Order: sequence, then structure tokens, then C-alpha cells
Amino acid sequence: MMMGFLQREEEVSTVKKYKAVFFDWDGTAVMSRKAPVDDAVIAMAPLLDAGVKLAIISGTTIENIAGGEIEKYFTEKQLKNLYLGLGRGAYNYMFQEGKPCCFENRIPDGKTLLDIHRICFDVHLELKEKYGLDTDIVFSRPNYCKIDLMVNSGRGDNLFLQENELELLKKVMAEHGMEGGIRQLMDLADEIGKKYQIALVPTCDAKYLEVGISSKSDNVDTIFRRIQEEEGIKPEECAYWGDEYVGIEEGIFGSDSFMHTPVTAAGDFFDVSDIDSKDRPEWARIIGGGVDSFLKFLCGQNQEILM
Repeated sequence: MMMGFLQREEEVSTVKKYKAVFFDWDGTAVMSRKAPVDDAVIAMAPLLDAGVKLAIISGTTIENIAGGEIEKYFTEKQLKNLYLGLGRGAYNYMFQEGKPCCFENRIPDGKTLLDIHRICFDVHLELKEKYGLDTDIVFSRPNYCKIDLMVNSGRGDNLFLQENELELLKKVMAEHGMEGGIRQLMDLADEIGKKYQIALVPTCDAKYLEVGISSKSDNVDTIFRRIQEEEGIKPEECAYWGDEYVGIEEGIFGSDSFMHTPVTAAGDFFDVSDIDSKDRPEWARIIGGGVDSFLKFLCGQNQEILM
């Protein structure tokens, strides 16, 4: 529980108070989708009471955030300050009368979604035919597909990037004669997408090549513009926390780096990952410490209220 967490920390401090905090869920706010959410809720609730805007930004869907019932952990008043940006840009939620309400979405029409499926299958075929690389595809996402590049390596309940996966992927690709690295995979998806006249936004977290038409960039821009319009919040008054900023390859960074856009760039970006790599975007502050670091930050933001 959070009280034990607070007792372990000798000092909870913060340099700057933020009016809005955007954050990843898996690996940042909670250890896994099946982990208890109590600590995160206790840290979030007083900030929501104080009018701080909190936005969960995740590639998953609402069913995987706090068991699909995050609203039951907060009061109706608190929920007015909570937002969800989910599904790689697909869904943006606010809460009305204590219930989630999607105020803007970016769901492709049926034909476009099927074409995304075809693109991913074409990628799968080319990797098999040219390089003998076996892949699996997750087709059930609303606006993208996930191509599993390491079918023999599972993540269990921890669905975020694991420390050894970058080296493992490089080894797998080298064994199959793929010298172009992850950039080669992303370029392949782009090239096939053009054949279908679709502008794709491919991303890769080592295990999965994700292919769709939107990303976390769409989520943060959409939610920021809404709270800016409603509350006058400025870009520099926002913080962005995640555990997947790490460089996957030169010039290619993890999914949380997509929270940095021309709209949000004046905000502050924090990385809680403990992956031993110096390769992060120059604008990301490496904090480390995983979930505990993020919860400590929330408590620091709320220190005066908690005391």
C-alpha cells in the first residue's frame, strides 16, 4: 500500500509543480496489468482533488487499465480531471457523470483496417520468404497490428520493454541475414503501406513491430489541446513520464518518445526505465527507479496536500 511506500522514502521533494501530468501505465504507474493499482490510485487521488489534470497514455485499450474499471477507484469529482489516451491514438476519454466517454477517436474505416491487416501479413510473408524469420501477428487491435518478431521469447505479465530484448533482437536478425536492423523493418512496413496508399506510423519496442495509422503522439496532442482550451494550461506546465524512451536503434526510440511532439515539446519528459543505455532522446531526463520513482514524483507534487 502507499503508506508503506511513503515510509520507505526519506524525502519526497519536487522542483516544479505541474498543472498536468501525462504518463504511461504498464511499467510506469503499475508493474503489470494484473498488478494491484492501489499505490497508483492513492498517489493520483489527491492531485485530482486539487484540480491537476492526469492523463494515462497507453497503447492498450480501456479493458486493460485497472481491470477496465478505473472509474470505481475515484470519485465523480476526481474523474473530471482524469483523461485516458489509449490504443496508439485510437481512443481519447474523459469522464462524464463518473463514466468514461470517448470524446475523440481515430479509428480507421473497415477498408483501411483490413488494408493494415494485409500490410502486416505482407511484412510477415516477406520476412519468411526472404530471411526465414518466423513471426506472429496480433490482428485484434482497433487501429493497428502487432508483429511479434521474437515468437520464442515471451514477456509474461510484464508487457513493457525488457532489458535483454534489444540485444536478443539484434542477434535474431543477424542470424537471419538482416543487416539493416530495426530501420529495415520499419522501412519495409512503410514501403508496403505505400502500395496500399496508406501513410503508416510504424513503431518498434524490440519484440513487436507495431503498424498502424496513429501513435501516442495523437493521444497527447488531442488531450493537451482539450485541457488547454478548457483550463488555459500551457505546454511548459506539463510533465510526461514513461519507461520506454530508450533508443532501440540510432534515431529510433521507444513508444513513450512519441509523447514528445511539436505541441508538447515545451513540457518536461522523464524516463523511469533502469535499462542500462545512455541512448535516450536529448530532451528526456533519465530518472530510473521504475514505478517507485513515478509514484514518488506524484507524492512530491502532492506533498503539501498529503501533509
